This record gives sequence, structure tokens and C-alpha cells, in this order.
Amino acid sequence: AADGGAPLRALLRAANAILQQRRYRAALAVLKGFRNGAVYGAKIRAPHALVMTFLFKSGSLREKLKSIAQATYTHSRNLAYFVFTYKGLMALQSRLQGKKIPFHSFFAACIGGWLVFGENNPINSQIIMYLLSRVLFGLSRLAVEKGYIPQPKQDPFPLVAALIWGTVLWLFEYHRQTLQPSLQSSMTYLYDDSNVWHDISDFLIYNKRTDSK
Repeated sequence: AADGGAPLRALLRAANAILQQRRYRAALAVLKGFRNGAVYGAKIRAPHALVMTFLFKSGSLREKLKSIAQATYTHSRNLAYFVFTYKGLMALQSRLQGKKIPFHSFFAACIGGWLVFGENNPINSQIIMYLLSRVLFGLSRLAVEKGYIPQPKQDPFPLVAALIWGTVLWLFEYHRQTLQPSLQSSMTYLYDDSNVWHDISDFLIYNKRTDSK
């Protein structure tokens, strides 16, 4: 009997041979970056969207599942596009100049950020705010490493934590509209909803009574 799997094995051998070719390495790295961006975006967003949707959003089960799927798809797609754009521009710049320099990374990421994450929507806004906090911490550490800021004699983290919490609760109490909607929802659950109850059911078991909706 003829080996029905032979064409498939031949195709796999050809694909593996191409993957080992050094001249295709930069292009293949861009493609794998697209793949990794899509997978990582889905892994990060799906659990977060699941929790936030069922905790804070109303609507039917179908509407909630659709919201989760849409958020996961958007995050996965955007991250895949960004990695593809960034790695592609990095490879192009390196090829044109014959070497890799630090400005290449900044320029490629700026272009990718503008094209992929430039739209002001809830998903992109959350990603940018997540990155902003990491950037501020990173720049602070870099400033100390480079000697632009003297090395603190004590760990500054307790002071940073105090100022951040003080500021965010002040904003929540008096300028709530300036905070991201998901943060408003979380803080409303923690600080406002805990002021309201009618009996033991919505004091310990539920957050709100079903007949109060």
C-alpha cells in the first residue's frame, strides 16, 4: 500500500530545511514574533477579561462571552501586529546601516506604537498605562545607575507606595471621572459598595441584593 503520509513528511522536511537557512533568519524571526505576539496577547487578555467581565459587567451570558472574545482578539491582534512591525523595522534598519544601534529600537517601537496602539480605546489605554508605570520605574532605576540621581540611602518603595495610594484614592473620591473605567469599577466595589447592606445576605454572602438591582 502506498504511504499516504509521505507527502506530509516531505513537506515537513522542506519546511525544517528552510527554517535552518541563515539567510531567512531575520524574516522568519519577524514571522515568529507575530505568532508569539498573538499567543501571548491571548494568554494575557483572556483570563483578565473573563474575571473583569463576570465581576463587573451586566448582560446575558452570550453578551459576556462575546465581550471576552472581542477583548481577547483585539489584544492578541494588536500585540501580534506590533511585534511584527517592530521586528520588521529593526531588521530593515540593521540591513540598511549594516549594524544595530540603540536608536533603531526606539524608532521602530515609536512607529509600531503609533500605527498599532495609536487608537484611544479601552484595550490600548490599559496597555499603555501598564507600560507607563514600568517605564517610570525603569527610567528611575536607569537614572540611579547612570549617576543622574544619587543612590537612595533607604529603599524608596514605601514612600512611593504611600504617595501612589494616597493620590489614587484622592482622585477616586473627588475626581473619579479622571480614572480608567475598570479602575473605577474595582474601587467602587471595594470602597462604595462596602458602605451598603440590608441584611446578612448582602453583608457577607453577596455584594448586592438581587432585588435591589
